[in-house]
Amino acid sequence: MYRRHNEATMNPQTEQKSKTMTGAQVLMEVLKDEGVDTIFGFPGGAVIDIYDELAKTDIRHILVRHEQGAVHAADGYARAGGKVGVCLVTSGPGATNTVTGIASAYMDSIPVVIITGQVPTSLIGNDAFQEVDIVGITRPCTKHNYLVQSTEDLARIIKEAFYLAQSGRPGPVLVDLPKDVVKGKIDYVPQKDVKLKSYNPTYQPNMKQLRKVVELIEQAEKPVIFAGGGIILSKASEELTKLARKTRMPVTTSLMGLGAFPGTDPLWLGMIGMHGTYRANMSTGACDLMIAVGVRFDDRVTGKTDSFASQSKIVHIDIDPTSIRKNIPVTIPVVGDCNTSLKHLNQLIDQIDLGDISTKRKPWLDQIEQWKSTNPLAYKQQETIKPQYVIEKLYEITNGDAIITTEVGQNQMWAAQYYHFDSPNHFITSGGLGCMGFGLPAAIGAQIACPDKLVVDVAGDGSIQMNIQEMAVAVQCCLPVKVVVLNNSYLGMVRQWQELFYEKRYACTHMDHAPDFVKLAEAYGAVGLRATKPEEVESVLKEGLSIAQPVIMDFRVDKEESVYPMVPAGAPITEMLLV
Repeated sequence: MYRRHNEATMNPQTEQKSKTMTGAQVLMEVLKDEGVDTIFGFPGGAVIDIYDELAKTDIRHILVRHEQGAVHAADGYARAGGKVGVCLVTSGPGATNTVTGIASAYMDSIPVVIITGQVPTSLIGNDAFQEVDIVGITRPCTKHNYLVQSTEDLARIIKEAFYLAQSGRPGPVLVDLPKDVVKGKIDYVPQKDVKLKSYNPTYQPNMKQLRKVVELIEQAEKPVIFAGGGIILSKASEELTKLARKTRMPVTTSLMGLGAFPGTDPLWLGMIGMHGTYRANMSTGACDLMIAVGVRFDDRVTGKTDSFASQSKIVHIDIDPTSIRKNIPVTIPVVGDCNTSLKHLNQLIDQIDLGDISTKRKPWLDQIEQWKSTNPLAYKQQETIKPQYVIEKLYEITNGDAIITTEVGQNQMWAAQYYHFDSPNHFITSGGLGCMGFGLPAAIGAQIACPDKLVVDVAGDGSIQMNIQEMAVAVQCCLPVKVVVLNNSYLGMVRQWQELFYEKRYACTHMDHAPDFVKLAEAYGAVGLRATKPEEVESVLKEGLSIAQPVIMDFRVDKEESVYPMVPAGAPITEMLLV
C-alpha cells in the first residue's frame, strides 16, 4: 500500500486565484483537469451532491443497472481506450457491489478510479444507515485506497489517485468520500504535478542486466519470448515485434497478452498454458532461453512449476519487482518498464552482428512447425454447431478487426484460441479473477471508448446472465454492442471438468431453464437472432453484425463440446489432453 498522505507534494498554479467551492465542485474540477470525459455510475443518497454537480458539467455519465457493471465498464473503457476508467457509486451496498469488479481490475493491473460515497465522518463507526468500511474491505484488492477526512485534502487525494492508478504497475484506486467532506467548502486553488516520496516506480532498466540478456540471445539455439499483459499496458507491442523479428525468436503470450504480437505472424506460437496450443506448450518445455516480459507466471500458465521451462535460462522483465522470482526462479531479473526496456534491448542488439540468424534458428523453427502440423487446433464440424466454428466465422467476417470482450469459461478460451489478434487492446477479458459477467459491461465501456469500432462480447449462456441487466444501458445509450452467446445449456467449463475428472456427474451444471435470449433481447429493446444449424451461423453473424443496434445472437452449440488442449491441474504444461 502507498498510504503516504503527508509525504505528497504538489506545485500549485499560483497565478490562479482561489475560489470558494464545495467538495463536490472541487471533485468535478479535478476530474476535468485529469481529462475525464466519462463516468460509469449509479446514484444514491451519499453521493447526491456529487451527482447534482456532475449534471452541470459536460462529463458524460453512463447510468449502469448494477454497480458491478460500473467497474467492469470502466475497466473495458480503460483497456480499449488507454485512459483511466472512472466509476461513481453510493455508500453501503453501492460500494460493496463494486468489489468483484475492483478485484478483477486489480488482478489484471487495470487503471480504474472508484469513487464511493460514505456517511458523514461524525457517524463513521456508529453503524449508520448504509455505512460500510469499504476502505477495509477493498484494501487487499486495490493498488491503494483512501478515506478522505477533510475537504481540504480532497483535491490532492483525487490527483494522487489518478497518478497511482496509471503509473508503475497500473491498478484500481478507491477514494471513499464522506458526505460532509463533499458538502464542505474551501478556497480551492488548482494544483498539479503529483509527487509521492515513498512511491518511485523504476522505469529505466539496469543496462548491465540488459547486456547480459543480449549475450544469452546470441548464445541461444532454441529461444522463446513469453509476453504478457504488461506489454499491452506499457504500449510495448511494436518493440516486442521488432525484437522477435530481428532475432527470429518465436513468441507466445498469456491470455492477457493476446494481441501484443500479431496472431498472423509466422513466429506466433499461440497462447501458452492450460488451454494453450500444443506448439506453445511444447516449445516452453524444450526451449533453452525464455525472455519473459510483462508476465507474472500465473499458475494457469506454468502448470507444475518444477517442470516449467526446466531446460531453459529465464530472463524476466517487469516494472513490478515483487513479481520477479515470485513464482518461478529466473536467471536474469530486469526491473523496468516493458516498453523502455525493450527499446534499450533492441538498441543493444542493433550494435552487434547476429550473423545468419535465420539459418541458426531454422532447426528450432522447423521443430515448432512440426508440432503445429502434428497437433493443430482442430475440430470436426458435424450436424450440431461447433462453438469453434462460430468463432472462426466471426473472425473471418470481421477480418480480425473487432474488439472482442468475453465472459469467462469455455467461451473465453475458444475466443482466445480461434480469433487471431493482430493488434493490442482488441482482446478484453477477466484473466486473473476469471469473473463471469465481465464481458457485457466491459463491451459497453469499450464501445464508449472506441465508438467507431465493432465491439463483440463472446459469451456463454450461464455467464451472460450474471450481468444481463446492462443490456438496458446499451439500448439506452444507443451502443451497437453485439453479444455472441455460445449456448450449450451448461456451465460449460465446470461440466468439462466433471466429464474428465468426476465420472460425468454433472452436479448443478445443467442450465435447463435458461431464458429465450431472442425474446430477452427484444424485451430490452435490442435485436435477437438465433442459429440452430451450422448452415445458419454465417448468415446470422452477418445480419447481426450489420445492424446498428445492440444485438444478441443465440447460437445453439454442441452441448458437450470441450476445450482442448487441456492441461490437468498440477500437471506439467507439456502433458496435455488433446481430445
